Amino acid sequence: MSAMRIGGLASGMDTDSIVKQMMQIQKMPMDKLVQQKTWTEWQQAATREQNLTFSSLRTSASNLRLQSSFNAYGAEATGSGSAKVTPGATAMNGKYEVQVHSLATAAKMNSEAKIEKAGGGAAQSTDAIGVAGKIVIQVAGKDDINVNIDATTTYADVAKKLQEATAGSQPALRVNFDNTTSHFFISSKELGSAQNFTLSFQNADGSENTALGKQITGVEQASKASSVATNGSVSLDGIRVDGLTSNKTTINGLQIQLMSVDTGTTTTKITVQSDPEKPVQMIKDFVESYNKAIEDLQKQLVEKRYSDFQPLSDEQKEEMSDKEIELWEEKARSGLLRNDPIMKSALQDLRRAFMDSVGGAGAGNVNMLSQIGISTGDYQEGGKLFIDEDKLKAALTEKPEEVMNLFTVRSASGDGIGARVYDTLNNVVKKLSAQAGSPASSVDNSTMSQKLRRMETEITRWQDRLTSIEDRYWSQFTAMEKALSKMNSQSAWMQQNMFGGM
Repeated sequence: MSAMRIGGLASGMDTDSIVKQMMQIQKMPMDKLVQQKTWTEWQQAATREQNLTFSSLRTSASNLRLQSSFNAYGAEATGSGSAKVTPGATAMNGKYEVQVHSLATAAKMNSEAKIEKAGGGAAQSTDAIGVAGKIVIQVAGKDDINVNIDATTTYADVAKKLQEATAGSQPALRVNFDNTTSHFFISSKELGSAQNFTLSFQNADGSENTALGKQITGVEQASKASSVATNGSVSLDGIRVDGLTSNKTTINGLQIQLMSVDTGTTTTKITVQSDPEKPVQMIKDFVESYNKAIEDLQKQLVEKRYSDFQPLSDEQKEEMSDKEIELWEEKARSGLLRNDPIMKSALQDLRRAFMDSVGGAGAGNVNMLSQIGISTGDYQEGGKLFIDEDKLKAALTEKPEEVMNLFTVRSASGDGIGARVYDTLNNVVKKLSAQAGSPASSVDNSTMSQKLRRMETEITRWQDRLTSIEDRYWSQFTAMEKALSKMNSQSAWMQQNMFGGM
């Protein structure tokens, strides 16, 4: 609790001003610490911003290491249109002929006729089925699944029971009772002949229950119903692939989607040819982002630090105009990342990642960026990349697989350029996160954040210490004022009583 403060009543001194001046001297170490804290906060914010730039580059570089990004082929189809073909990264130029023999289909079983409810009339999903028994789901080579039905079970609940009974098994059935048509619609989730199933309608003792069969199929005397699913089959240049359980397959680098069945001798004719536009644009976009990022970083690494311009305190700002504050802080914030060791090392590592030859590219193959029209300029330009677009297009047209390997290969002999750049950027992002933290993280134990917490603790201690010092000063001045006041009172008394008021 602060002592009572008496200022200048007896002495006539401006005690408040004197104490403030004395405290300004005492506060100098804390003011310096506050300036250091502000500088560190600015430095942390600048580091985090640069880390976001590296993180964005890392996302772009991720595409450079993927084979799918270098799919430099296009396909033109003529003929029946029974198949859609997309060239993959390993496709080859040429003409191909595709013939679809069959599509992979789901195992389906629908009611053959409209189902009538007990008492007549078209059945609705909320009506009771009106007959008890069990539906046995039979699949070749697998145990039967029994679904018990009560006379009070609704058509909707029958559908639900069948679906739930097969959940997680093969085939997994999707079952619905449609009110518009009064039909059951039953289908397997997956495709192919392995999904085929049979429904058998039985009494509790295993005997036939045609009454229950009628309420499922809509047909009199129905005791059993089976689905018919098929596998897909396709030929590429006469080489046939059967047993497809999907209407998509890949043959010789061509991704083939089966659309319809060819009849007779009809086929789809495919022409595959190089189309480098997509990978060229991807590389150009990355290089543009990379060049801008390292240009900005280079400027910050050599930016001058003005040590005479320290962060302003609140008291200092009160004595300055907004323009003066703006100009001062522009100088004070200069050089935040000057000679940052992590970022200097990052630039060097990135230059090597781009320019070093790729050992895993294979003997005699393209193994350097310069061979496909990408080079660095003058060293003073900080490692910027420059693209000869015509040379790059020619390389992707004539040697697409070699260019792809140049960027994407991973081997004991050496990784591709895309893989190296991504790994380098990933390493930089981790180091900068450890140094400055991330705003998105709920826990921040970065080096700078720990330093700021220590500074905050020390500033709090200084504030407590300064409060004690100020209280002591005021106690001393108050004691002096009281003593002077007492002395003045005694002097007045003596003058009044001993000297007759003279």
